[in-house]
Amino acid sequence: MRKLIILAVLAASLTTAACNTISGAGKDVSSAGHAVTDTANDAKPH
Repeated sequence: MRKLIILAVLAASLTTAACNTISGAGKDVSSAGHAVTDTANDAKPH
């Protein structure tokens, strides 16, 4: 769980640093959210 939180924070900081406009920020936040969701789904036991 701690790895997931660290990954989410890292992804959010990288995407926030990369955005240039408000529209870009929205896309970056959405992208980070998808990355966190995908990571969480991968971490679930099947």
